[in-house]
Amino acid sequence: MTGSILIIDDEKGQRDILTAILGKEGYRVLAVPGAREALEALEQAEFDLLLTDLKMQGISGMELMERSLIANPSQCVVMMTAHGTIDSAVEAMKKGAFDYLEKPLERDDLILTLQRAFAHIMLLKENKVLHRKLAETRQLPNMLGEHPKMMEVVRMVNKIAPTSTTVLIYGASGTGKELVARAIHDGSPRKDKAFFAINCAAIPDSLIESELFGHEKGSFTGAGSREIGIFEAAEGGTVFLDEIGEMNPAMQAKLLRTIQEKEIRRVGGKLNIPVDVRIISATNKDLEQETKRGTFREDLFYRLNVIRITLPPLRERGHDIITLANFFLKKYSASCGITLKGISKPALKILLEYSWPGNVRQLESVIERGVLMAESDYIQPEDLPAEVHYEATMSGSLPFEFPAQGISIDELERSLITKAMQRADWVISKAAPLLGMSYKTLQYRLEKFGIGKPE
Repeated sequence: MTGSILIIDDEKGQRDILTAILGKEGYRVLAVPGAREALEALEQAEFDLLLTDLKMQGISGMELMERSLIANPSQCVVMMTAHGTIDSAVEAMKKGAFDYLEKPLERDDLILTLQRAFAHIMLLKENKVLHRKLAETRQLPNMLGEHPKMMEVVRMVNKIAPTSTTVLIYGASGTGKELVARAIHDGSPRKDKAFFAINCAAIPDSLIESELFGHEKGSFTGAGSREIGIFEAAEGGTVFLDEIGEMNPAMQAKLLRTIQEKEIRRVGGKLNIPVDVRIISATNKDLEQETKRGTFREDLFYRLNVIRITLPPLRERGHDIITLANFFLKKYSASCGITLKGISKPALKILLEYSWPGNVRQLESVIERGVLMAESDYIQPEDLPAEVHYEATMSGSLPFEFPAQGISIDELERSLITKAMQRADWVISKAAPLLGMSYKTLQYRLEKFGIGKPE
């Protein structure tokens, strides 16, 4: 483990023990006896993390943290507190501390807490790199083009980004819902804070509460230490909840409370922890219909649906397909070190006639393949995947003749699912967009038909 830690504790024995333990773990450590010495050290060098006692003579750990956060808002602080001052430690977390440790410190708890803290620090650094790259490009690929529906999306993003209102993004898989969410975040005052994306359909119901809200040590089997959830980690930033329509009713109720009260409670915890995050959600379901069926809470729907953005499927965007295809051509030609002049007219015709069930994500994959397969200066029809080429040549006719005895819909569905899974190397999250299904729907179909990866 690498990283720099500034330890502040007025007990020399404690400083020496912490320095020895953390030095053996690979951290670069400086230990000082008080807040004044810490402030002097912070003027001379940057530290990834401050590990400070809460109660000290002179300037307290709380005041030290507040001063350091003014100078460096992304500074990571872990508080050490004696028994009986837990309330003060919780108050410190409300004001920006990452976590707290209760004295006397247990070595394992100390190491695990610092590991989580440095994982959080790395995430923030990665987010900053992403923000810088997006600021340099100033353009998201799925927003390229001049189709009126996409121009309206761009207008909406620019208008609502500076606010903190909740946003609900509608669109089929592959239309770029997460990219739009990132664009909203990066155009907001929260852009220097964290952006977390979570696919609600990809997390088992038994784990999603812990993933979002965290858990306390011992709250369930396997909970060996306290873990903060995404809402705490994203403090001041944005949480993107994809496939929100797949969230179970119990979790919907807890999310509604979080939105209303602006606070969360860890699994197994007794304290309500205030959180300041912007929530952006997305779905490919009609949530209004789901509320009528009783599968989605009406009150939560109205909380999420303050601003609605609808992304059109790629097949409706006409010549935007060509604009996007040329964008991806340049992207993958550069990254693969291949020089291509463009896409041939016959290949462009095929791209325009294809139905694009996987939308922009599928188009990107097709062009990446075309760049790699091209044997001339242009991507040709034979460089495109068989299903794209074949659909265009069929000109709308069915790719088979009905047998005299008819067909079995179940067998046809089984065959399509099997082929999609084979193409996706048996990864459900990759196969689902090819079939226009959610992760959970495909998972159910696989179990229904007993389809599994061959030995």
